[in-house]
Amino acid sequence: MHALVTGGGGFLGGYIIEALLARGDRVRSFGRGDYPQLRAQGVEVLRGDIRDNDALRAACAGVDCVFHAAALPGIGMDREAFRTANQVGTELLLANCRRQGVRRLIYTSSPSVVFAGLDQSGVDESAPYDFGWMRASRAYYSESKACAEQAVLAANGEAMKTCALRPHLIWGPGDSHLIPRLISRARSGRLRRVGDGTNLVDITYVENAAEAHLLAADALAVDRPVAAASSPGGKAYFISQGEPVNCWKWIDEILALVNLPPARNSMSLKTASRIGAACESAYRLMRLKREPPMTRFLAAQLATSHWFDISAARRDFGYKPRVSTDDGTRRLGKWLNQMS
Repeated sequence: MHALVTGGGGFLGGYIIEALLARGDRVRSFGRGDYPQLRAQGVEVLRGDIRDNDALRAACAGVDCVFHAAALPGIGMDREAFRTANQVGTELLLANCRRQGVRRLIYTSSPSVVFAGLDQSGVDESAPYDFGWMRASRAYYSESKACAEQAVLAANGEAMKTCALRPHLIWGPGDSHLIPRLISRARSGRLRRVGDGTNLVDITYVENAAEAHLLAADALAVDRPVAAASSPGGKAYFISQGEPVNCWKWIDEILALVNLPPARNSMSLKTASRIGAACESAYRLMRLKREPPMTRFLAAQLATSHWFDISAARRDFGYKPRVSTDDGTRRLGKWLNQMS
C-alpha cells in the first residue's frame, strides 16, 4: 500500500504511520508542520494546510489509500474555524482523492457526532446525529465532524470506498492533549469532578485505535460489491477498549501515575452547565480565541455515561483491542515518568 496520512505529525496519525511502516507500507504524511522524526523513518513529509486545494492535490497524487486523521479539536467558540478545518477541509480532500484516483479513505471521526447531552449506554451506530443540540449547545467541533463524516460516507462508491471510525477518548504515550490537560488542571487546583462520579465512559488506547484504521483499510480493499452487508464501505464504526470505565475513577488512576491526589472538589451537572453557558457567551462576546474553561458540551461529557457497542467493528473487519486497559496504563505511566 502507498498510504497518505493527514495529520501524520499528530498523536493518532503518528501511531498509524508507525503501524504502516511496521508492515512495510510506503507512507506519505501531510500536515502543517515539518516532522524530521518521520522523515528519518523513510516517510515522505509534505507540509500544507487541509484547506489548501493545491496542497491536497499534491498530497493525494499516486497514493492508494488515505487515512484522514487531521482535525481541529477542542471546545472553542470559533464555529467558522471548525467548519473550514474539519468540514470544508474534508470535502476538499475527498474531491482531490477522486481526481487522483485514490481507492480507499478511512476517516477519523468522533463519537461526539451522535452526542446530545444525555447518557449513552451501549448504543450502536444507529444513533442519529442531533444537529439541533450541537448548535444550541455550541458544540462546534462535534457539528463540524458530523458534517465531515456525512460527506465521507456519502462518497463511498465503486471508484473509492470510504468508512469512518469513531474512537472514544484516545490516550496513551505521546498524548499532547487529553492526559496533559488533566494533569495540568489537577496540579493547578482547577480540576473539578462534574456530576455524581458514577458515569461510565469508553476509552481507546492509541495503538488499538491505529490498528482499527489499518484493519478497516484492509477490509475496504477486499473485492466486494459496494452494497455488500459485510463491507465497511459507507459505514461508521465505534471503536473502544470494549469495556467502559468509571470516568472519575479512571481520571484518578491517571493522576496517581504522576503522584497527584484524586479529584476531590466537585460540582453538579446543573451548576457546571450554567458556568459553561456563561463562559460560552463571554468568550464569544469578547471574541477570545482560546478555549473556555467550561462549556455546556464539556459539562455534559464529564457528567454523563457514554459507552458504545463495538460489535459492528468486530464483525466487519475483525477489530479487537489487543492492548488491554491495564497494559496501556502501565505503558502510559512509564512514559509519563520518563517525561518528568
